[in-house]
Amino acid sequence: MGTRTISVLCASAAAAGLACGGGKSPSTGGAGQAATLTDLMKTRGLSEADVSAALKTYTPSGKPDEYLLFGSGGHSGHVVVVGLPSMRLLKYIAVFTPEPWQGYGFDDQTKAVLAQGNRKGKELTWADTHHPALSETNGDYDGQFLFIGDKANARVAVIDLADFTTKQIVTTDLINSDHGAAFVTPNTEYVIETSQYATPLGGEFADPREYKEKYRGAAVFWKFDREKGRIDKDASWAIELPPYVQDLSDAGKLVSDGYAFFNSINTELSWGGNAEGNPPMESGMSQNDMDYLHVVNWKKAEELVKAGKFDTIAGMKVLRLTTAAQEGVLTFVPEPKSPHGVDITPDGEDIVVSGKLDTHGTVYSFSKIKALIDQKQYAGKDPYGVPILDYKASIRGQVELGLGPLHTQFDGNGFAYTSLFLETAVAKWSLKDLKVVDKVPTHYNIGHLAAAEGDTVSPDGKYLVAMNKWALDRFNKVGPLLPQNFQLVDLNEPKLRVIYDMPIPLGEPHYAQIIKADKIKPIEIYPPGEDPIANETAEHAVTGGKERVERKADGVHVYMTAIRSHFTPDVVRVKAGDKVFWHLTNLEQAYDATHGFAIHAFNINLSIEPGEHADVTFVADKPGVYPMYCTEFCSALHLEMAGYLVVEP
Repeated sequence: MGTRTISVLCASAAAAGLACGGGKSPSTGGAGQAATLTDLMKTRGLSEADVSAALKTYTPSGKPDEYLLFGSGGHSGHVVVVGLPSMRLLKYIAVFTPEPWQGYGFDDQTKAVLAQGNRKGKELTWADTHHPALSETNGDYDGQFLFIGDKANARVAVIDLADFTTKQIVTTDLINSDHGAAFVTPNTEYVIETSQYATPLGGEFADPREYKEKYRGAAVFWKFDREKGRIDKDASWAIELPPYVQDLSDAGKLVSDGYAFFNSINTELSWGGNAEGNPPMESGMSQNDMDYLHVVNWKKAEELVKAGKFDTIAGMKVLRLTTAAQEGVLTFVPEPKSPHGVDITPDGEDIVVSGKLDTHGTVYSFSKIKALIDQKQYAGKDPYGVPILDYKASIRGQVELGLGPLHTQFDGNGFAYTSLFLETAVAKWSLKDLKVVDKVPTHYNIGHLAAAEGDTVSPDGKYLVAMNKWALDRFNKVGPLLPQNFQLVDLNEPKLRVIYDMPIPLGEPHYAQIIKADKIKPIEIYPPGEDPIANETAEHAVTGGKERVERKADGVHVYMTAIRSHFTPDVVRVKAGDKVFWHLTNLEQAYDATHGFAIHAFNINLSIEPGEHADVTFVADKPGVYPMYCTEFCSALHLEMAGYLVVEP
């Protein structure tokens, strides 16, 4: 070991009561030989680098993390919250799918939230969450809200970070899938959702053979009302796009504020049909050397919509493609084939695009692009009349990155970090010189990556998380379906180094954002009788001493309270066939004094945090005796916190 490293490790060992080398370590009993640090390293087969990494990430119990990572939960439909640098898993935020521990999707309030996301009259019980987006003020995270999209069903959710609870889900029948969702404008005026797979707008039928003529994409700009903490669907609008497969998006900032940038693939206008004599979509969409970066002047589009220059399709105001092209809202710039990432530098001047089938990162200059647009210096138009800028006149240069570049993040020191999918590595490169200065291998097939506040106007650097698709030799074998894994990369030293592996066992993670933990100001308890979804006192909130069972014209209403360690009333009698309206308030006002509430056989499972009120409605359709109990261990008499629903014949 190096002398400096030994001294650091020995200091840490002493703090833990371990001897660094030979001899006895301090012990309260004064007897026995304690293991030394070097003994422990030898026994466990740990290297100096292993121990150094452990010291960089170890966070003692009771000490909070410096950063919080909000990551997509993939097929789970949830959001995962992880502390950095400890990599402790802190919470799943239930979003698009029921989640029993949180009682999400089991009470009337959260059932109503999930129902907002139903499409075409169908209840949806899964989602494919991809891109979380923290709310921003002046291009910096403000810690108030989180948004996330569902690729499979073209939905966007609003999460309030005051209580880490999903408050709203919005969707439109205009589009049928998304990928560029969710991304926010610098002051969270809009939450952007771009379609991915083109279909006829509004869900109409058209044969794929009419792909070029009748299939379209769209960019939806969901208007966010920060005061209400909700998306205003009536004030939202969309821009019709050609049927190029729109991919990821990013909003401009500072000098490029007012613009948004979308990647796309499929200038070939391929629609598959390999059983009908056509190339498969995979090869059909990757024949041309260039695709199109979409440059969207969203402030201009907003003006046109306000002026009434839109059509209404599936209930959504839509700025038509012809209008967008003619009015300077939509402009194309060629980009290397099959691009995936599009990322704006902290100063808003450069747009970094990575093509999966190219070895370069292409750095576009916003000032060059805007000058060309202002002067109407176009190199041509696409088949839909959209003006195209000259590629070479639009870029600042390229950086040779490696195999399979995907996504880019930034630190505050003039460096960018790009994931290399095929090379399975992260490349660190200089924004000024456009040269790679370092690489670190990851395991395996890295997709997205996230740096601490790495896509804001003031990135922190410090840490980067590689989001990897495969984990075939990283952890214990658990059958053929393996977790993906997050790897923590240390940015605090000149050389990049992976210092932690964390398996993610709930779905394929895609993207994440990392925010300073102290920017988030979560509440500890709800005001008594609060409906967390409405953010106001519930209509049927129950106070102590006013618990009761009332038979009304619409059914039986049960007004119940929960407090350690009993429910009141703890025996509820109804008749078979009664419609039951159960109103339950947690009277606790102590932090973390959560109660659960479950009734056998009726699929009822609530989680009621301190002060929270929840309602649940069901039909007591079969006579019997049904135990009910608290599902959250709450006190020494937790098991006694129980009762019976008695359904009389």
